[in-house]
Amino acid sequence: MFAIILGTRPEIIKMSPIIRSCERKGVNFFVLHTGQHYSYEMDRVFFEELGLPAPEVNLDIGSKSHAEQTGAIMTGVEKVLFEKRPDVVLVQGDTNTVLAGALAASKCRVRGERSLPVEVGHVEAGLRSFDRTMPEEVNRVVADHLSDYLFAPTNSARKNLRREGIEKRKIFVTGNTIVDAVFENLALSEKKANIVHELGLSADNYFLVTLHRQENVDDKKRLKGILDGLTRIHDSYGLPLVFPVHPRTEKMIKSFGLKIKGIQTIKPMGFLEFLQLESKARLALTDSGGVQEESCILKVPCVTIRDSTERPETLDVGANVIAGVDPRSIADAAEKMLDTPRSWENPFGDGKAGDRIIKILCA
Repeated sequence: MFAIILGTRPEIIKMSPIIRSCERKGVNFFVLHTGQHYSYEMDRVFFEELGLPAPEVNLDIGSKSHAEQTGAIMTGVEKVLFEKRPDVVLVQGDTNTVLAGALAASKCRVRGERSLPVEVGHVEAGLRSFDRTMPEEVNRVVADHLSDYLFAPTNSARKNLRREGIEKRKIFVTGNTIVDAVFENLALSEKKANIVHELGLSADNYFLVTLHRQENVDDKKRLKGILDGLTRIHDSYGLPLVFPVHPRTEKMIKSFGLKIKGIQTIKPMGFLEFLQLESKARLALTDSGGVQEESCILKVPCVTIRDSTERPETLDVGANVIAGVDPRSIADAAEKMLDTPRSWENPFGDGKAGDRIIKILCA
């Protein structure tokens, strides 16, 4: 039996191809939702619109400090693992859910009266920003070194793992499940959503903005620099900047007393609506790793509003550029990417990563 542990919306999206593969192949599995950022009730729409089975277990941990959240998730996961006794625990990415899930499973197999022979599989292993001030970097590094199966999306990720001394036999280059998710859901989004029309937009005639990372939104100077940079872009091109505002970002903008000028803010949306909005944008400006990948797959130029990225493949193929948070640098990066031909190759695989991962585990 496989335990698929997830806790955030990006994890739902990237685990969806693995869940679907389990269903197609008749593999016994269950989904555990930690509720790291949202309760399951708020995430229900994601499972429903993607046609996924409801999680069998909901921990509803909610937002806490890193230590409190990680500890609470570990406690909940440990209890479930001893009750259900899966053979493999699968985690994905770099969140506190990933760290806690991998740690809890590893602790369960420590020799003792209640030892549980469970293995850990890390989906999207080997990504590195080489910035240990980012909590995500710490999470992904620890999860990789605890895992028995490391499903690296690219050869670059595999090389990172080998440089850190992880055994070759544990590493499998599978492609990234985000490619599966984009391919599987883009056609579905066209049938179920018409968000571009509803917002009064036209294809290739607006910019898409996302912003949520702690190092950006919790720092007043950085956040102000980003907003000023976005305003410069609006003033230069006169095109709408559409910004689905993350709850954390909205809270901090208000707390710092900052103003949003020249930007069309909207509420967060489901994945199908967002995917459609993303696919028809002229440019994406983001601090999200997932959006860097998705825009690369969709042939939408991307400006990353961070100082580093764990997706260097997007830079290598010319689909993305690192802008930092200086207003002028953000505006200059946008100008550069708007002049970039959309002829790059997708470096993240052929859309069959989910099936490969399940095949490896079943073997």
